[in-house]
Amino acid sequence: MNADQPGVKRRPSRQVMVGSVAVGGDAPIAVQSMTNTDTCDVNATVEQVVALAQAGADFVRVSVPTLEAADAFRKIRQAVPVPLVADIHFDYKIALRVADAGADCLRINPGNIGREDRVRAVVESARDHGIPIRIGVNAGSLEKDLQKKYGEPTSSALVESAFRHIDILERLNFHDYKISLKASDVLMTVPAYQELATQTDAPLHLGITEAGGMRAGSVKSAIGLGLLLSQGIGDTIRVSLAADPIQEIKVGFDILKSLHLRTRGINLIACPSCSRQNFDVIKVVNELEERTEDISEPMDVAVIGCVVNGPGEAREATIGLTGGCPNLMYRGGKPLKKVDNETLVDTLEAEIRASIRHSPEKP
Repeated sequence: MNADQPGVKRRPSRQVMVGSVAVGGDAPIAVQSMTNTDTCDVNATVEQVVALAQAGADFVRVSVPTLEAADAFRKIRQAVPVPLVADIHFDYKIALRVADAGADCLRINPGNIGREDRVRAVVESARDHGIPIRIGVNAGSLEKDLQKKYGEPTSSALVESAFRHIDILERLNFHDYKISLKASDVLMTVPAYQELATQTDAPLHLGITEAGGMRAGSVKSAIGLGLLLSQGIGDTIRVSLAADPIQEIKVGFDILKSLHLRTRGINLIACPSCSRQNFDVIKVVNELEERTEDISEPMDVAVIGCVVNGPGEAREATIGLTGGCPNLMYRGGKPLKKVDNETLVDTLEAEIRASIRHSPEKP
């Protein structure tokens, strides 16, 4: 980011620990996803968690709907390298079992557990194991009296529901919690988080729930999360897509990169292409993205098809390519070499990987 470019000022929040990952305070905004395998299929779930971790997930949520799934969760927890959030609804016995099984966070709404003694048992277990609770309010499962009071899900209804759960934890002197307020409607979700952010210093988990498929869901999530993150609101995010969960991690990092809130992997700056292009920009970009998916080190790479904007963009990037007669590659803001169309992708990839190997931050 340029020195004269203003950054996002984060909302002050207290910090909780999800395993080894700090959420809130001055910690980086954490990116997470959720498995969609059958939790009782331990091997499949472990495989997916590991893949998500390799894609950059800071922690992963796993649904635990039954006591049998809770027993499987213990085996999964022992086999994976990242913290796990156990997603539980209503059954306090499941919460107690996964807390004993090594869960790094409980996603369970205290107001939905039932009797006071059951709520107290879950809270005391979380306290004893040193794990936080995530309060997760969803527009699709608001309490019946709130639905009657407001007539339909609204931002204010989400906030009121959240404080019912918050009050229970505070009454039990438990402050190690984070909160989410999710709806599929951006214009309901954003005001809800904005209102809540002024009334608590708890860390906030952002998401647009049930956002849709890969394209529409990514757009909806980018708008909703982007609005909030640009205002400094949000400590961890999940992009909810009806797609491969790995795509949720990729889109999440792309959203954070666009706001200079976090960097991971290649930040590809590319023109949309036009009749001025001297090579097939779309083909080159698609192939380069596929080839560099394994790279986690942050780097700006510019691929511009002509000499109008190409030299300026190429000079600003770590590695840059501008189309021309001939095409010209830049490194560190200076012309490096001429490149023909047939070897564009090979040459770009080689230069990117060489720059990473020779980076002063690399051992």
